[in-house]
Amino acid sequence: MNRPALPVGALLRQWRQHRRLSQLDLACEAGISTRHLSFVETGRARPSRALLLHLAERLDLPLRERNRLLIAGGYAPRYSERPLDDPALSAAREAIDQLLAAHEPNPALAIDRHWQLLAANRCVAPLLAGLPEELLRPPINVLRLSLHPQGLAPRIRNLAQWRAHLLARLQRDLEVSADARLGELLAELAGYPAPAGPTEPGGVLVPLQLDTPWGVLSLISTTTVFGTAVDVTLAELALETFFPADEQSARILRQLHGQRA
Repeated sequence: MNRPALPVGALLRQWRQHRRLSQLDLACEAGISTRHLSFVETGRARPSRALLLHLAERLDLPLRERNRLLIAGGYAPRYSERPLDDPALSAAREAIDQLLAAHEPNPALAIDRHWQLLAANRCVAPLLAGLPEELLRPPINVLRLSLHPQGLAPRIRNLAQWRAHLLARLQRDLEVSADARLGELLAELAGYPAPAGPTEPGGVLVPLQLDTPWGVLSLISTTTVFGTAVDVTLAELALETFFPADEQSARILRQLHGQRA
């Protein structure tokens, strides 16, 4: 669902309030007068394209929102948004495929801004075997797949802890992006039955402890993003890579990889 079009001043005010900044705070950070910023927010002054980009930088807006701000101001968007299979993104797609393959025998996947699965290496599929078809039908949302009562949730030994970790990550994403779809997803996931058990991490990392036919698989995860992306699609893409947290998990992953090879 697309957001309703708002005047440029209303968008600036909305994001300023979302970032918990007063007019004075933003004006000082941007190096402009509070009076001028007030005129822009109330529609009494039309901001230049350069000023909008400058304010967007100070507000740390996602690229998608910077485009939205420019369009609201009557300017062409600055950042492209192409599908991942667009020829212009072939180098990036090749890099993603190489990173996913190179991470084997450990699981790795690529997700978009709504946590929908874009790509995965061969080590992910065995961990999803036996899940309901409706949860595996594209587009697959990996958070829903993890926490749904008919998804991976019954197989996760530390579900209360893992659930709290994922909900906290999703909450942070929502605070950064103010994306309504993420808000809807958060409400849905928070409405799933809450399991008993500790929710605080027991160590320096929160592992995913998964029951599998081969034994308990304990995984820790890292997130990788494109640090220099100037395309909306790439800026919103992330690689979730998992590593074994113990020798038993490493052995299981090597075994699964060998069978698939």
